[in-house]
Amino acid sequence: MATSVLKRCVTAAVKVNRLSPSLSARRWLLSAAYTDTKVWEAREKDHQNLAELAATMERTYERKLPVSSLTVSRFVDNISSREEIDQAEYYLYKFRHSPNCWYLREWTMHSWIRQCLKYGAREKALYTLKNKVQYGIFPDDFTFNLLIEPYIKDGDFKSACSVVEEVMLQEAFNLPSTQILSLYALGSYLATRPQLIVSEERALGASLLICGLKQDNIVGLSAQLLGNALLGKVEISNGIHAVFKGMPLFWGHGYLDRALAVIERVAAASGDVKLSKDTLDYMNDLLQEMSSTSDSDTSGEESGGEEEEDKKEDSVDENDRAEQAKLPQYASRFKELRSQLESQGKLDSASFQDLVTALAQQNLAAAEKPDLEQYESRVQAWEAERRQLIQREKEMKEKAEQEKQERLAANAAAQA
Repeated sequence: MATSVLKRCVTAAVKVNRLSPSLSARRWLLSAAYTDTKVWEAREKDHQNLAELAATMERTYERKLPVSSLTVSRFVDNISSREEIDQAEYYLYKFRHSPNCWYLREWTMHSWIRQCLKYGAREKALYTLKNKVQYGIFPDDFTFNLLIEPYIKDGDFKSACSVVEEVMLQEAFNLPSTQILSLYALGSYLATRPQLIVSEERALGASLLICGLKQDNIVGLSAQLLGNALLGKVEISNGIHAVFKGMPLFWGHGYLDRALAVIERVAAASGDVKLSKDTLDYMNDLLQEMSSTSDSDTSGEESGGEEEEDKKEDSVDENDRAEQAKLPQYASRFKELRSQLESQGKLDSASFQDLVTALAQQNLAAAEKPDLEQYESRVQAWEAERRQLIQREKEMKEKAEQEKQERLAANAAAQA
């Protein structure tokens, strides 16, 4: 169902690949300096025996006592094989479901992702990220970048977009580098002609929209248009609740109206402000597809029988039906706005993928420098905090030992 909508974007994207062989040879975008582990590996080592740590944690849990975040951090930092990744996953899960669950350290999350990448367990990193509520993995922007990049390098754009979805859910599009990588992954995935179910349309739409709002250029505007259009399709087909459920999105109706508002802003703007022509083609195909789809089968590929249809009908209220009734108006307004853009010369012939690629080639290298500087500062702060925890642990152990000796002395004196 989504294939016809994406056809025009895909054709343009394929042309870009043919014209840009250097892009195919350099599908990974981050520099070697960005992904280098030297800064991370230069930290002071805290060598531990994982078997002893595991035994300590098991005894602690058996006694119904909380395991410290420092213990979990040590376990993750001392992983040395793929097998130990699975063991660490278990203890991350146990810690998340313990009284100390809120205290998983940021550096532990970062270390976990790095260890998964180092020992060939990238899918485990993505799994714990997608199940963050169960594992407590909420990485920062830099760590997200480290996980997105290898998926792009391998051409696994669907998984790269799964990571981008988590960035969107965390609303972590703060770094320009994360924005560029995310838009590159999203554009590349759209070029693979994915068969999208409603939940995927919603995730892609939300990611494009929220990330696009961070870019004040043709790529950002085109991403906003694509995002609102995809979310509008979900809204028209399944109701507004299907759009914002579990998403950091505006709850109001009218996502197609917001897509048209993006076009209106470009039409009214002065200067060289444009939209990608193929994003307009995308929305045109989308409107035609929705117009030709009857109310009885708007659930498309996710329709699974009468029971599921009834559930969908229950989720669509009067306001949703009122929005569906506006579809002919949206289609007519879209044609007028498109003609206006064409007459103003505000349609760029470059595809969305072409534009995102150009953005990455022009701006990503410059965006890396402040990231690396911030990362070095963050690692230093993490190390200072870790040393404080180690010192506190040492003091608590000494205090406990002193109290123990005092009790033994008191007992010996009482017996004497």
